[in-house]
Amino acid sequence: MHLEKHYVNRVGWLRAAVLGANDGILSTTSLVIGVAAASSTREPILLAALAGLVAGAMSMAAGEYVSVSSQEDTEQADIAREKRELETIPEIELKELAKIYEKRGLTKELSLQVAEQLTAHDALDAHIRDELGINEITTAKPLQAAFASFGSFVAGGLLPFLVAMFAPVKQMIFYEYAMAIIFLIVLGAIAAKTGGSSIRKAVIRISVWGTIAMIATALVGHFFGVNIG
Repeated sequence: MHLEKHYVNRVGWLRAAVLGANDGILSTTSLVIGVAAASSTREPILLAALAGLVAGAMSMAAGEYVSVSSQEDTEQADIAREKRELETIPEIELKELAKIYEKRGLTKELSLQVAEQLTAHDALDAHIRDELGINEITTAKPLQAAFASFGSFVAGGLLPFLVAMFAPVKQMIFYEYAMAIIFLIVLGAIAAKTGGSSIRKAVIRISVWGTIAMIATALVGHFFGVNIG
């Protein structure tokens, strides 16, 4: 028996990891570029990059945890309500389940038979999956999302930080931009390969938006920054 490979199983952690790494690269690079546009020494640039890296990683982790926890709370509330309805109005819930299968293309008679058999097997599971649309793939996992975001942000942010440590200060902006584009292209390719999507499309998308973000930050640093060293 051949087991098919489904990329959707990775959607939970992959989304958080790609978002974290992308944000780590972009925010740290943009911060370095912005400060470098207003500074002639390396120390303020490194300090800003390090502060941004730590703050960004913690913010990403906290944000993902809170956001996905809210999703989990909503899911649990819906499940609890569905459980109460199964206890109080099982006949209505059975008809509701049958109607779902009927809308998917089954005959009215077969829909009712399927609903009855699934209800006899595990009524709550049937309603969670087919009425609420919650399953093991899409269910919220707050800790997984938080750790994936934290780790990927640190990994992404360390790359421009290392560039800031060794690149010439006078050409810092150009080095940061060039290396960030390379980092983003690699990230886009890896994410697309892992998710089974178009590498070309992912690379173009991430490079264009990354460039826009870095140019905007450089302009802010150039026009509004004061000389800080």
